[in-house]
Amino acid sequence: MNLPILTDSLFILFVGIVIVMGGIIGLKLHPFLALLFGALVVAIMTPAVAIQQYALGKGMAQAAALQMSQKGVGERVALEFGNTCGKLGILIAMAAVIGKCLLESGAAERIVRSMLKLTGKEKAPIAFLVSSFFLGVPVFFDTVVLLMIPLAKTMSMRLGKNYLLFVLSITAGAAMANSLVPPAPGPMFLVGEMQMHMGTMMIGGILLGLVTITAGYLYARWVNKKWPVALRDSLDARLEDIKNTSLRPAKELPPLWFSVLPVLIPLVFICIHTARHSISTSNTGMWSSLIDFLGDKNIALVLGGVAALILLIIQKRNTKEDIGPFIHGALMSAGGIILIIGAGGAFGGMLQQTGISQRITELTRNYQMALIPLAFFITAVVRTAQGSATVALITASGMLSGMTQTADLPYHPLYLGLAIGCGSKLVPWMNDAGFWIICKVSNLTERETLKTFSPMLIIMGFTGLIVIMLAARFLPLV
Repeated sequence: MNLPILTDSLFILFVGIVIVMGGIIGLKLHPFLALLFGALVVAIMTPAVAIQQYALGKGMAQAAALQMSQKGVGERVALEFGNTCGKLGILIAMAAVIGKCLLESGAAERIVRSMLKLTGKEKAPIAFLVSSFFLGVPVFFDTVVLLMIPLAKTMSMRLGKNYLLFVLSITAGAAMANSLVPPAPGPMFLVGEMQMHMGTMMIGGILLGLVTITAGYLYARWVNKKWPVALRDSLDARLEDIKNTSLRPAKELPPLWFSVLPVLIPLVFICIHTARHSISTSNTGMWSSLIDFLGDKNIALVLGGVAALILLIIQKRNTKEDIGPFIHGALMSAGGIILIIGAGGAFGGMLQQTGISQRITELTRNYQMALIPLAFFITAVVRTAQGSATVALITASGMLSGMTQTADLPYHPLYLGLAIGCGSKLVPWMNDAGFWIICKVSNLTERETLKTFSPMLIIMGFTGLIVIMLAARFLPLV
């Protein structure tokens, strides 16, 4: 008996949510297993015609789309798992090496002591918030988180408090920049789709971003007092090691310029690469090729890792300690994170293949509602359903771009683009690779991440929506 509801993407989404949430929270399964089981069940339930339509929507040729729809369940899940690991595997491994070297060499302690001299103890979280926001403009969200969490651990050990506040400050800044300010991939696509000037989106995104991260910071301060999270032991950052480093005299720590080098090298190369592509798409000449090579995020992180290893070797040269166990522990920890994130990517990828984005678009097509909140809520539902903020941005901007060109808007299309960017923040959970990066790198539990990070992004998203609607009413820019 053929029951259409069993192949409906909304029903498949519901089943996937039950399996993953029930497995992790209810049955206490390891996240890798729960996500993998969820991905397999979603893949089994998805009809071939939905996979084919998804592939065609991604721009595949008819023959390639048909071939994709005929792939086995295991092959499709493994392919999405591999794609996610391919995008993030080297980044996570090298970031783990950099983080471990910064901690063991005393470089993180040197950076934190210098930051405290500059900002004072009370303003340290604000320094993390603003730094991560502006770093999140040219650098991917996950890279910012991976590079800055070791500093949050060292800062928390030195102050003896506020670990959750530091983590949330870092993630708040990086998350909003990633969805509001070009040249991040989502906002860049949105600018082209809606035929806006990139400079307009950058200025609007930065101004709105500073307002929304302020709201996120206020929430982070409140939740840090209500549900404080202690700094925990982990394979790549043992509390005893961090504490011992915090007690070392200043003369035993590396100089500040050398301490920041492992973080600065990848950031500078990635920023130069981004700036070059923003100015020109030409890829001719030796310098352009060199910038493209060094600015590739994987190469940039490897170079940062090399600098970190050199730093650790120099700092340990007068001791009998072997650096091998340090690096082994960091890579062991990274391996577990990569498995979980890969499974999360597979689960999100299988949900995308159900056609959930198109289904939501159809349901909201004739919904008579003001265009700004409509854009916000469409993007939010797509993000929650399939996990990727970038995919949600692309889906919503592709759907609404026609409206901006045909409708007689009483305000600048910038406001519509910003509403889409804010909507893409809702709601991060287990189908989002970024959720797992935060959860595992910071050593928060799944429940703690859902209770603290996810509501913070919801608050920042709705704050953005309110500001946008007020600005469109009183400052339409037309």
